[in-house]
Amino acid sequence: MKKWVVSTIAVVSVLVVGVAGYGLYIYNSVKATANEIYEKREPSVVPVTVSSDGKTGGQADTSKSAENPPAVHLNEREPFTVLVMGVDQREDDPGRSDSMILLTVNPAKQSILMFNIPRDTRTEIVGHGTTDKINHAYAFGGVNMSVATVEHFLGYPVNYYIKVNMEGFAKIIDLLGGVEVNNPFAFQYEGYDFKQGDLKLDGSEALAFSRMRYDDPRGDLGRNARQREILEQVINNALKISNVVKIESLLNQVGDSVRTDITFDNMKTFVTDYRSDLKTIEQVEIKGQGKKINGIWYYMVSDEERQRIHNVIKEHLQ
Repeated sequence: MKKWVVSTIAVVSVLVVGVAGYGLYIYNSVKATANEIYEKREPSVVPVTVSSDGKTGGQADTSKSAENPPAVHLNEREPFTVLVMGVDQREDDPGRSDSMILLTVNPAKQSILMFNIPRDTRTEIVGHGTTDKINHAYAFGGVNMSVATVEHFLGYPVNYYIKVNMEGFAKIIDLLGGVEVNNPFAFQYEGYDFKQGDLKLDGSEALAFSRMRYDDPRGDLGRNARQREILEQVINNALKISNVVKIESLLNQVGDSVRTDITFDNMKTFVTDYRSDLKTIEQVEIKGQGKKINGIWYYMVSDEERQRIHNVIKEHLQ
């Protein structure tokens, strides 16, 4: 009996040490990949604000812009903003931000607010000295110029960014088991036949589904709505991940396609302190109208609409 007890204890001890060692290996592997995709951005070149009359100006929003990007005390469960950029990048071409979606995350309200910034939105490109389509900011100055331009346009600081190559986004969708969407009308695009109604899409299908706009009755706004629906599904699926091995696999697969200024420690805090409190995802839409200027089509957003979106962000983060 003594020998049996000693043998059992020995086997259990070996198993515990083995599991602990494997857990440490997984932890270090995830940390290494998280550090690999980390890419710090430079502080914005101008302060941001939207004044009470709805016009942008040079005075900073004193409640939020003492630091830019402002520090977020995640251990105190503070709300924050994230700019997600889907970049259509080609060889020898920096590309443009094919999609720009701002997320505001507030654990106290147990919700995420999400909205697209239409790619053709006409605005000042901060640091470039021009007025152009907002998605051109990435081509002119990469992440730094894109974030600064979005901050100026919205009058609100961006705490973090995530840049995803569109093909990398397809990998993420596959690793999370695909997405389920409701397609309001049938269409064909890039060799895919999308039926009307509920659809289950893999990564490549979801990418094509999110890109089509010319056959959409709402044009770019319809495309934006499909992008938000897919991103909402991805976020919901990601929030369900509790398996560290799956997190490791996800990070390893998309390491070449994703860059972010979210640190490994921040990621741990999101998983441990925020994930269980994010119950709903709300969506809003930036209103505007199309207009041709010198033969180029732009999406024009009024100062009043910019003020409205600024207020929506501010209210959600309070």
